[in-house]
Amino acid sequence: MKNNFLPSAPLTINWAVTNKCNFKCRHCYSRSDPSDELSFDVLSRCIQQAADDGVLSINFGGGEPLLRKDLLQIAKFASELGMRVSMNSNGFLFNDATAADLKSHGFTKVGISIDSHLPDVHDDFRGVKGSHEKAVKALQQLNEAGIQTSISTVICKINHNDIESLVEFALKCRVNQLNFHNFKCSGLGYSNKDTLDLDSDEWKDFYRRALELKAKTKGLEISLDDPIIALLGINSSGSMVKGSICGKLSLNIKTNGEITPCGFIPVTVGNITTDNLKEVWKDSPVLEKMRNKKPTGKCADCGSYEDCLGGCTARALALTGDMNNPDPHCWKSES
Repeated sequence: MKNNFLPSAPLTINWAVTNKCNFKCRHCYSRSDPSDELSFDVLSRCIQQAADDGVLSINFGGGEPLLRKDLLQIAKFASELGMRVSMNSNGFLFNDATAADLKSHGFTKVGISIDSHLPDVHDDFRGVKGSHEKAVKALQQLNEAGIQTSISTVICKINHNDIESLVEFALKCRVNQLNFHNFKCSGLGYSNKDTLDLDSDEWKDFYRRALELKAKTKGLEISLDDPIIALLGINSSGSMVKGSICGKLSLNIKTNGEITPCGFIPVTVGNITTDNLKEVWKDSPVLEKMRNKKPTGKCADCGSYEDCLGGCTARALALTGDMNNPDPHCWKSES
């Protein structure tokens, strides 16, 4: 089923600038990646290509982006090309000057990962004592510097019953957005899925409650990035594409320049250092398959498939080996 919109280039690139990290997260997808980092000169050339091709924004990730010594220079280069620059961080390496430096070098938005309103629960999940306190302080510093802030929360066994408290916590932290990310089964996420992932009925209950909170919460944007919420009557009429945005509006680039549909799909479709980005975007057989998924199994007769398109492609691929298979998180019964 074809999507009704496809830009001439990805609108956003999620760009891993380093795989180094000071945390030991139980769901990490990049810790086992041995890829080398691109030099500043090569990275700048590739960012220039992306800007020339029409990419509007770059979100820097990793790893922990602040462990890249030339991050500020990279961001300034991208910003001066007219690109919107953001990043995701664990917040631990912030000091009094960090937020102001990020602002002056072009960052417009920074997401801080916080997985529980309870410090001990968050610290245990992220593997570093004191990380919750540091993350909250980082949000305060970013707000004071005038950078738009968000909290990224991976929903799993440790927090799926605490979403009301997570929303209250986000409001207290004065962030603009709270992102509830569905648990992915990549890297350590796959190794720990049996203890961290929810079953399909738990996902249904979580999304039902989250949508109720989203509807009544003022002063905070609550973002849910999972296509399977279409099963609860939420259609994609307000979105430019159906189903997942990966490979349709965005791409992922690894530290060595390899291009993948998203950070959770370890399938290389090209390399930004050697390949033409627009040609990869237009001609990749993998991206073509993602954009035109074929309903199988219970998806074949599901009334929500037009909006859901089988749910999360990364999860279906990781757990079933075929991106066309139904998302294992889906709670719809077999016919």
